[in-house]
Amino acid sequence: MAVTTDILLTYKGPRQVLARLLSAGPREDRLVALAMGSCVIMFIAQLPRLARIAHMTDQDLNALMGGSLLALVFVLPLILYSLAFVFHLIARALGGKGHGFQSRVALFWAMMAASPLMLLNGLVAGFIGDGPALSAVGGLWFGAVLWFLGTGLHEAYWRRQQ
Repeated sequence: MAVTTDILLTYKGPRQVLARLLSAGPREDRLVALAMGSCVIMFIAQLPRLARIAHMTDQDLNALMGGSLLALVFVLPLILYSLAFVFHLIARALGGKGHGFQSRVALFWAMMAASPLMLLNGLVAGFIGDGPALSAVGGLWFGAVLWFLGTGLHEAYWRRQQ
């Protein structure tokens, strides 16, 4: 299924989408694409905010974009892999049955599925700036990531039989 269709279906029933992703088998190439894709979307979401900062402070937009590109597209995927390993260790300590691949799927898919809210967050940051609207949209994004991640880890470690 298309990623955009899966994203929409995740808001309706995240457990079913993750179960289908897990049933495809351990494909690390898809996971890397998923992690990198969500990080690229996060970079794109930051562009309106960076343009606002560059305009208001007379900073070079290219330098701001370069720093954001380095952080989000090259460093963040490494951090996400480390975080997925920590989630795997926690799930195993709590009695979950699964492999590290499953925690990576849950985390990377949570980031990808919440990407529309990240794009909205970037637009709010760029056009409105700091304030209650940005905090509300950021909270929605964070809540969606936690919801999808929690549901995904539960599906991967406790509902699926290994």
